[in-house]
Amino acid sequence: MATVSPPWAYTLQLPHDPRAPGIARATLRTVLAAHDLTELAPTAELLASELLTNAHLYTRGPYALRVLSTEPHRLTVAVWDTDPRVPPGYGQPHTSVPPADTEHGRGLHLVRACADAWGVSVLREMGASRGGKLLWAECGAGTGAR
Repeated sequence: MATVSPPWAYTLQLPHDPRAPGIARATLRTVLAAHDLTELAPTAELLASELLTNAHLYTRGPYALRVLSTEPHRLTVAVWDTDPRVPPGYGQPHTSVPPADTEHGRGLHLVRACADAWGVSVLREMGASRGGKLLWAECGAGTGAR
C-alpha cells in the first residue's frame, strides 16, 4: 500500500556516464514499487529509457530523470538535459516511422506511440534555472502502450 498520495516527485541527477541510463531505470523501478505502481513499470521504463538514451547520446553535459505523479495511477517521466535544441520530430504530433532496416531513429517514435501525452519545454537561463530542455511523457494505468 502506498503511504504517500499524489502529488509527489523524485529527481535523480545523472552525470554524462554510459551507466547512468541503467541506474536511472533501476531507480525508476524502485520508485514505482514503493508507490504500488508496478503496473506502469513496462511503459514508464520504456519512456524513460528512450528519453535518457537520447540525453546521453546527443548532449555532452549532465542530465536528470524526474518522476512525478499528480493524480492516482498516473505518472509523468521527464528527462532534463543541458542542450536547448529539441530533437527533430519531438515537437510535432505526426512524423514518419523510420524504415524497418535502419538501426537508429525509433526512440522518439516509441515515446509518441506509448505515451498518453508528451511534450517538451525549452528552459531559459533565468534565476535558478540551468537552461536546457525538459522532454516529458505521461502514462496511466490501463492507458499506456497502446
